[in-house]
Amino acid sequence: MTGQEQSTTVGQLSTPTNGDSRVPATLTRLVWVLWIVSLGVLAVRFRGGGGWEIAGLVAVDGLTAVMWVTVTFFSGIVHSYSRRYLAGSRTIDRFFGRVFAFTLAVMLLVAADHLALFGLAWLAMGLLMADLIGHVEGWPQAQAAASLARRYFLASSALLTIALAALWWDTGATTVSGLASSVAGASSTVVLLAAGALILAAMVQSALVPFHTWLLASMTGPTPASPLMHAGFVNAGGVLLVRFAPVVTADAGVMLAIVLVGAASALLGKLLRTVQTDVKGKLGCSTVGQMGFMIMQAGLGFFGAAITHLILHGFYKAYQFLSSGGEVAHESPTKTKVKQSGSVGLVGVAVIVLTALAGGAVFAGLTGKGTQLDSGVLLVGLVVLTVMHATRDVVTQTSLPTLVRYGAVPLVALPAIAIYATVYGVIEGLLSGLPAIGQPAELTLAYGLVGAAFLAVYLAIETGVYRRSQRLYVALLNATQPPTDTLLTTTEDYNEY
Repeated sequence: MTGQEQSTTVGQLSTPTNGDSRVPATLTRLVWVLWIVSLGVLAVRFRGGGGWEIAGLVAVDGLTAVMWVTVTFFSGIVHSYSRRYLAGSRTIDRFFGRVFAFTLAVMLLVAADHLALFGLAWLAMGLLMADLIGHVEGWPQAQAAASLARRYFLASSALLTIALAALWWDTGATTVSGLASSVAGASSTVVLLAAGALILAAMVQSALVPFHTWLLASMTGPTPASPLMHAGFVNAGGVLLVRFAPVVTADAGVMLAIVLVGAASALLGKLLRTVQTDVKGKLGCSTVGQMGFMIMQAGLGFFGAAITHLILHGFYKAYQFLSSGGEVAHESPTKTKVKQSGSVGLVGVAVIVLTALAGGAVFAGLTGKGTQLDSGVLLVGLVVLTVMHATRDVVTQTSLPTLVRYGAVPLVALPAIAIYATVYGVIEGLLSGLPAIGQPAELTLAYGLVGAAFLAVYLAIETGVYRRSQRLYVALLNATQPPTDTLLTTTEDYNEY
């Protein structure tokens, strides 16, 4: 690119004037209106109001209401943030048009009842997100990343089409709600084929390993596109499994497979994050792992937990992406302060273990999960591991006063778990009318072995045992590298002159 005449795409942005386009402001106001309307729908639904539907086309139920509120809120934040982020850009209207259209596509997806409408909304959502990833003009890397994402999303749509077509051909049902009563009489072969295609479509969309490459390459898109992905897109795999729960729960082996692919991605995403140095790259690998946890919860039969996870993780990750610029230290390397961490010690181990166990007990007491010998035990186990990870991060920070490290940790962690359990209870109640929801998987020997293996690997990661293998480090480093044509590797690529 050096020596060629081209327009500067990076530099001081112009200050918006009254003569600028009114498209960003109009769409921003409109999406916040949609959020207010969605809140009203959720309130009516929460108070026991019936659902609304256009027979055979769309149906507004508990899942629709809670996802509408989530999607429009995230979209409203992205719209508001982008008005300054893209101020002065020649392509600001195009960006806002795509973001708003994406919002409508996700809202249609979670309300669609007709199989064809659901498939079209899934396809539209993917194509719009691919365009957002490649939004920046003049960057071949952005276009390459968009092309890569588009291929993945088209593959996901093809898999979904195979599943929907097979189910329609065998059962004659043309609606998602109609499948609930038709799957029981369907051919077991067709159900397994459809379930397999649905799982693969969910894995691609949620960037589970080995389909995570498109997510790592998507960092070429404008920063607001990344939090928008968490508005029902990268976490749409959970929505897909909830909508087609009657299909994936028809066979116990399918549910176990969902747990296996979720567990593998949860652990690998956690490992991949450890070798990333880029701020947004770390966040992307974290999303890979978190989506694995979400899929695991669906495989255990706790679809309400999966939806709760995707919503709360979406809030957290949207904030992390929008504030990612603040993570870059604008100072001399000699003045960089290294984050201090030390050994835990016996007292620290006791604090971590007791707080984690207490967190699991609080969750079990408030939700009733894990109080019987079923897969709820594994769900509570995931809560214990989550609390353990969070408390360990605090306890090992030697820069904090000892009283804060050891005394305040349970005082913060336990109320946070109580809030999580409360939100989970609310969402589980909203989903209670959906078919095949609220039936946890049976705790078999296979589930027990998977749980034990997951715990062993998780603890190995937490304790850093894996760091002893240089070969593993190289393998992880290679796995986090997107295709070279999507990477910005030289100063000239950024056109900073």
